[in-house]
Amino acid sequence: MSWARDAVAAIRKIVLIEDRMESLTARVKDLAEAYTDIDRRLVRLEAKFELMERMASGAARRALPERTEK
Repeated sequence: MSWARDAVAAIRKIVLIEDRMESLTARVKDLAEAYTDIDRRLVRLEAKFELMERMASGAARRALPERTEK
């Protein structure tokens, strides 16, 4: 009857592996959502810094002409 005991042990291992895979799948989905959120935030920060750099370099070029007194 050791073959029956081995079969039950194998089925238990399969069930345990399946449970672990479900848990791992849920964790990976959570990580993917977090990655997407961080990526979106990074893009927004990059765009803000790029805009600030353009505004800073454009301000130096677009200085008002000196005022002449009459």
